[in-house]
Amino acid sequence: MDILFLWAEVLVRWLHVVAGIAWIGSSFYFIALDYSLNDKNKLPPKAFGEAWQVHGGGFYHLVKYLVAPKNLPDELTWFKWEAYTTWISGFFLLILVYYSHSQLYLIDTFKLEINEFQAICISLLGIVVGWVIYDFICRSKIGDNTVTLSAVVYIFIVLCAYFYSEIFSGRGAFTQLGVMIGTIMVANVAMVIIPGQKKVVNALIKGNKPDPIHGIRAKQRSLHNNYLTLPVIFVMLAGHYPMVFATKFSWLILAIVIVIGALIRHFFNSRHAKKKTPWWTWVLSTILIVFIIYLSNVGKPDISDDEKLASLQKDINHEILLNAAEVVEVHCAMCHAKYPSWERMSRPPKGLILANKDDIILNIDSLYQQVVLSNAMPPGNITWMEYTERETIKLLYQEILKIRNTTSLWQQLKEIL
Repeated sequence: MDILFLWAEVLVRWLHVVAGIAWIGSSFYFIALDYSLNDKNKLPPKAFGEAWQVHGGGFYHLVKYLVAPKNLPDELTWFKWEAYTTWISGFFLLILVYYSHSQLYLIDTFKLEINEFQAICISLLGIVVGWVIYDFICRSKIGDNTVTLSAVVYIFIVLCAYFYSEIFSGRGAFTQLGVMIGTIMVANVAMVIIPGQKKVVNALIKGNKPDPIHGIRAKQRSLHNNYLTLPVIFVMLAGHYPMVFATKFSWLILAIVIVIGALIRHFFNSRHAKKKTPWWTWVLSTILIVFIIYLSNVGKPDISDDEKLASLQKDINHEILLNAAEVVEVHCAMCHAKYPSWERMSRPPKGLILANKDDIILNIDSLYQQVVLSNAMPPGNITWMEYTERETIKLLYQEILKIRNTTSLWQQLKEIL
């Protein structure tokens, strides 16, 4: 059953990444196209601007109309399913990884005593409420001023980041905020941009003058999506690196990443618009990146508390733990050490250290996936790990799994993970 869940996760993640590439790619393309339009040549009636482009051995002549031309074409290409597929696949991924293993990835009882059902309900409610509040802010008087609106939305997202960091585990809070922002972006497409465009088209078909509010709102939400894209991608990647989310400053790191993403997009938007190149954005972004690296280090948890690990070790069959430790020492420790002894390797892969029994217990899930459910480790089975040796890792995993399911001791380890 475990292998089926892993395959489902792989396939859904694949779909999520592919759909995300398609959505982000088309979004970035149209942003660049908008900024590169010019009106120097003679344009058709009601045309806003044009651009000539070359790609794949052919030339493209693109003309933009703020309001549709007099003769509306019979077929229109709507760019929406890329966004919808990204969200749908992402939500299924949330279920497969975080909701089905909420006790391990979402809950931190040292922060809030909740069960799995409550954690999932809080997560779902947070996703919905996040969109409702954001949409309300945009439609209020605050939305009339772009700078004020951007500041208020930013403050709202940062407050959400801090709120989730006080409720969920580090990884859970990080992912929850990423899902909330991603939902806002997709809802902008599904609830504002596409419906508005359809109303404009219907009005034109009937020979009526479209309400300009639809174009104004669509541009506003597209701008937000443009500046939120890079932070969301960062969250998708950073969820695999504990040094980013397993720190008490994870919420602040997210807040700074949003600023970095905005700076980078401002650079490219300015370049597309052929304005003065804001090279200063890279200098400031570099300074902020150095700062979040510093925050991840000073905010890392203290793992010096050996008492809880020692208590857990008492509940584990000593012979099973000893056998697994011997296998890890022979086949894994030469690379997964603070100072690897493997030739030309200067640091442990993925930062994973397996120097003692405590390390093995804390990282048993990764060991089980890499050694038992697949032969990914050791790479190419270069150290000739036998199947009987892989079985010792499986036995230890099953032993720890029983403890997780029958006691609350595993939850006590959350403080030091």
